[in-house]
Amino acid sequence: MSDFFSLLAEEFPQVRSGLWVTLQATVLGALLAGVLAFALGLMANSRLLLARGFSRVVVEFFRGTSLYIQLFWLYYAMPLVTGYELAPVACGVVAFGLNYGAYGSEVVRGAINSVPRAQYEAAIALNLSPARRLWKVILPQAWVQMIPSFTNLLIQLLKCTPLLWLLSAADLMTVVQTLRDRTGETLTAYLTLLAVYFVLAYALTMLMNLLERSAKRRLGLATGATSLFKSRSASTAAVGGTR
Repeated sequence: MSDFFSLLAEEFPQVRSGLWVTLQATVLGALLAGVLAFALGLMANSRLLLARGFSRVVVEFFRGTSLYIQLFWLYYAMPLVTGYELAPVACGVVAFGLNYGAYGSEVVRGAINSVPRAQYEAAIALNLSPARRLWKVILPQAWVQMIPSFTNLLIQLLKCTPLLWLLSAADLMTVVQTLRDRTGETLTAYLTLLAVYFVLAYALTMLMNLLERSAKRRLGLATGATSLFKSRSASTAAVGGTR
């Protein structure tokens, strides 16, 4: 054990670089997933059949295919088809964004559908345009219901970043694996990884809980200080619903 931590201290710049790559893949993948989730989720509720059909095809394709295969296709197969090669981290960001964006779109769709019909009618009575109804009335209420499910998806995305090791990306998993190979300390290496990923996941959970508190306060909903430290489960209303 002492050999592993001694080498960890010596190679700390590489460990820090690997951690930075992991955080980059998580944050950029989550941002891309968020954009796609809202775009596809809103299209799923569109009155246009073509928009709804396009959203359904994209969502079912990326939910129905393996993230492993999506990563390998982007990294190994896409250059053969397009002649354009993405860096390993960029492949990870795109694959994570597409995969979790598809799952997130169902969260967006369900949360919007769960907003009471009376809210739509009140917005129409106020003569608000469709865009203002969505932005001012519907999304603020739906957003509160999306956050717990988005938190779960964000944590799952973080836990998928070790897959970058399969593409030889210099992420945290790759660096710790190298240290393990040099020291033979398998148990210590993987326990260290477990601890680091747990800390990262809990930090993200607290940030999302803070975001949820802020969103609830804007709606005048009461929130307790202890809500920051609670693990959140996905709200059933955010997965489905009817107007």
